[in-house]
Amino acid sequence: MAVVGIDLGFLNCYIGVARSGGIETIANEYSDRCTPACISLGSKTRAIGNAAKSQIVTNVKNTLHGFKKLHGRAFEDPYIQAERAKLPYELQKMPNGSVGVKVRYLDEERLFAVEQITGMLLAKLKETSESALKKPVADCVISVPSFFTDAERRSVMAAAQIAGLNCLKLMNETTAVALAYGIYKQDLPALDEKPRNVVFVDMGHSAYQVSICAFNKGKLKVLATTFDPFLGGRNFDEALVDYFSEEFRTKYKLSVKENPRALLRLYQECEKLKKLMSANASDLPLNIECFMNDLDVSSKMNRAQFEQLCAALLSRVEPPLRAAMEQAKLDREDIYSIEIVGGATRIPAVKEQISNFFCKEISTTLNADEAVARGCALQCAILSPAFKVREFSITDVVPYSITLRWKSSYEEGTGECEVFSKNHAAPFSKVITFHKKEPFDLEAYYTHPHEVPYPDSRIGRFTIQNVGPQHDGDNSKVKVKVRVNIHGLFSVASASIIEKQNIVGDHSDTPMDTESSSKNQGRDDEQDKMQVDQDEGIQKSQAEQQSQADEETENAGNETKVASGDKQDNPTQPKAKAKVKSIDLPIQASLYRQLGQDLINCYIENEGKMMMQDKLEKERNDAKNAVEEYVYDFRDKLCGVFEKFITEEDTNKLTLMLEDTENWLYEDGEDQPKQVYMDKLQELRKFGQPIQERYMEHEERPKVLNELGKKIQLLMKAVEAYKNKDEKYDHLDPAEMEKVEKYISEAMNWLNSKMNAQNKLSLTQDPVVKVAEILSKSKELDSFCNPIIYKPKPKVEPPSDGQSKANGEHNGPVNGQSGTETRPDPAKDNSQQTKPSGEMEVD
Repeated sequence: MAVVGIDLGFLNCYIGVARSGGIETIANEYSDRCTPACISLGSKTRAIGNAAKSQIVTNVKNTLHGFKKLHGRAFEDPYIQAERAKLPYELQKMPNGSVGVKVRYLDEERLFAVEQITGMLLAKLKETSESALKKPVADCVISVPSFFTDAERRSVMAAAQIAGLNCLKLMNETTAVALAYGIYKQDLPALDEKPRNVVFVDMGHSAYQVSICAFNKGKLKVLATTFDPFLGGRNFDEALVDYFSEEFRTKYKLSVKENPRALLRLYQECEKLKKLMSANASDLPLNIECFMNDLDVSSKMNRAQFEQLCAALLSRVEPPLRAAMEQAKLDREDIYSIEIVGGATRIPAVKEQISNFFCKEISTTLNADEAVARGCALQCAILSPAFKVREFSITDVVPYSITLRWKSSYEEGTGECEVFSKNHAAPFSKVITFHKKEPFDLEAYYTHPHEVPYPDSRIGRFTIQNVGPQHDGDNSKVKVKVRVNIHGLFSVASASIIEKQNIVGDHSDTPMDTESSSKNQGRDDEQDKMQVDQDEGIQKSQAEQQSQADEETENAGNETKVASGDKQDNPTQPKAKAKVKSIDLPIQASLYRQLGQDLINCYIENEGKMMMQDKLEKERNDAKNAVEEYVYDFRDKLCGVFEKFITEEDTNKLTLMLEDTENWLYEDGEDQPKQVYMDKLQELRKFGQPIQERYMEHEERPKVLNELGKKIQLLMKAVEAYKNKDEKYDHLDPAEMEKVEKYISEAMNWLNSKMNAQNKLSLTQDPVVKVAEILSKSKELDSFCNPIIYKPKPKVEPPSDGQSKANGEHNGPVNGQSGTETRPDPAKDNSQQTKPSGEMEVD
C-alpha cells in the first residue's frame, strides 16, 4: 500500500512518499523533485508539469498556471476579477456560477472547471508517484493553506476525486511543516512539563502564513494561526515587473503590459533576478534578447534598490507575527525557535523582518521547499495501517469562528449560537439540544466576515427533517451533532429526536429523562451537552479545553431553550416514569459552492477520456519516432559497419528509400495514424533486416564455432582416454562409448563441411549456417555425450561389522599388539558413561 503526501503549491508541487527508510521526496520523469503547477493544452494532447512550463511563452492562451486560488469562488468574486486582468488565459463563468477556464483543446473551444484543471495536475502527480513506487497509488494527504474556507477545501477534495485519489486528509500547510519538524525530535519535554513553543513562518509564492505550535513528547498542538493570503513571492516579482515596465516604456518606448508574451518573459527574468539578489548585494544585470519588436533590452538593479522598491510589502511581514503571538497569549521569551519555510523566506529583507520582531536568530533546519510534502507523507503514514509510526497526536485549529442561526418564535424570529470559536481545537464535535415541534433549518456561517478572505460568509444550510411534537403535544427534544472534521470542513453530522413513551405503573421509579432532570445526572448530561468525536482521532487530555468546551455548549443549550420557548419541568412536581427512545433524523445539506456528485462523475469521465487521448497520442508519437530513429540509425550504419555486407546496387536502392521516408516524415507523414507509421517501419525492416542479420551472424559465428570445436576436442580426448584404459572411465559401457565416438565423428564432419562452405561465400551473401544452428548442434552434442562420458562410478558399499571382525581375526595383530588383546566394547563404554557412580553427579 503506497503512502503519499502531496504539496499542492501555487507555483510548484512536491510529492513525499513513506518508505521503510523514512520519508523521501520523489523525482519526476525529468529527474526533478519539483513539478511546476502548469498545464498546457494542445491540438493533440496535454502537457503537464515541466513540459507545460516550457510552453508558457509559446502557447500563451492555452497554458494554465496560478489557478490554485481560483478554487471554490464565484466568477463575480472581486479576487477573481482582479486575477482575470493578470492572467494570460481567459476566465469564464460556469453554468453553476463558479470559475471556468476557456482554452482551445483538440482544435475546438473547451471550457474547463477549476476542479478539472487541478484534477489534471493531481492525476499527473499520481502517475509520477506510481512510476517511482512501482505500485498503484490511491490514498494520499493533500496540503491546503490554513486560510482556505469550506468552499475552497471542498473544491480541492472534488479535484482529488476527479484525479482518482482518495484524500485521507486535507492538511494545513503550516501544520504539515510542524509535523515534519516535531516527529523526529527526541528532546521534546514530557507531557507533564511545559511545552516547547515553536513559530513556523511559511511565505510561498502567493501567500504568507504563521503558526505557533506547542510540542510535548508525542504531541503537537497548534495554538494560533494567522496569515496574509495576498502576500508572497509573486508580489515581489510584480513590483520588479512594474518597475522595469515603466523603465522600458521610457527608455525604449515599449508598452510591455499590452503584450502578453513579452510580459510573461519579463516575469520569468524578474523572478531570476530576485533570486540572484538574495545571494548578491552588488548590481546585477537584466538582459532580454528580442524582447519586443526585435529589440534587445537591458537594465540593472541591486538589493538595496529592491528593498526600497518593496518597502510597502516588507511592512506587511510583521502584523501576522504580532497577531499570532497575541492569539497564542505568549511573550517573545516563551518562543523556543522560529522555523522558516517557503521560497520567499529566502529574501534577506524578509528574514531580517522576522528576526527583528522576535529579537532572535531564525532557524533554517527544515527544507524550505519540501517540508510541507514530507509532513503530508508523515500524516498519511500515521493514517495508513501499512506503516507503523511513532505515536504522535496532532491537534489543529479552526481558522475562523463559526456560528449557527435558526428560526425561533422569540427574539424577532431568529436565534444564533457560536459553536466554534477562532482557534478552537479541530477535529472536534459538539452536540446541541433544540426543542422543536416541526422541521427546522440551521444556517452555518463565519461569525466575522471581515476576518475571512472570502466575499461570502455562508457555509451551508442544513434542514433537520421529520421533527414533530411529542404524544402529549409538547416540544420534542432534538439533539444535533455539529462537527469540524479531519479536513477542516464544518458539517451537521447527525440529528436525533428523543421520544418519550409513558409507562403505566409505579410513579416512584426512574424519573423522566427531560432536559431539567438530566442536568442532575452529572456525567450523562456532559455527554448530552458535548461529545468529543473519538472517530476523528482527536485526543483531549487538558482539563482547560474540556471545561471551555463545556461552557460553550452549555451556553448554546441555554440559548436554544430560550429561542424555542420551552418550559422547564418543575423539579418539585412528582416525576412520572417514562421510557426514552432516540430516533435518527434525516438531514438535508445544501452547502455553498458544493459540486453535485453527478457533475463530479461527469468530470471523472472526461478526465478518463483525456487520459486515453494522451495515451493514444503518445503511442502515435512513439511509432513516428521509431521510424525516424530507424532511418537515421540505418543510414549511418550503411556507411559504417553494414558497408561490407551489402552490394553497391542494394546500397543505392536502400539509401534512396531512406531519403524518401525522411522526406515523407516531414511532409505527408507529419501527422498520420499510428498504424501507418508501423507499416512504414515494417517496410523498411523488410529490406534492412537481412543486412543486419548478415552483420550479426558474421560477428557472432566465429565465437560459437570456436566453442563447438573446443567441445568436440574435449570429448575426443575423453574417448581416447577410455581407449587407453584410464581408470576414470573403466566403468563405462563399451557399446555406449562406441556410439559416442561415432556421434563425435559426425559432429566433426558437420562442422568442417559448414566452415568450408561458409568460407567460399562473400560477406554480401546469406550465411550457410547460422549461429542458432551451431548452438543447437552444440546442445545436441552435450545432451547425447555428456550423460555417457561423465556417468559417475558406482558406489562401493563399506563392509559390515561382522565382516570387519572376521577380517581383523584373519589379519592378526597390528603394530606389535598381541593377538589376545581385544578392542573395547562401545556398548559398554556408553553404558559406563551414562551411568555415573554415586560419588559423582553429572549435570
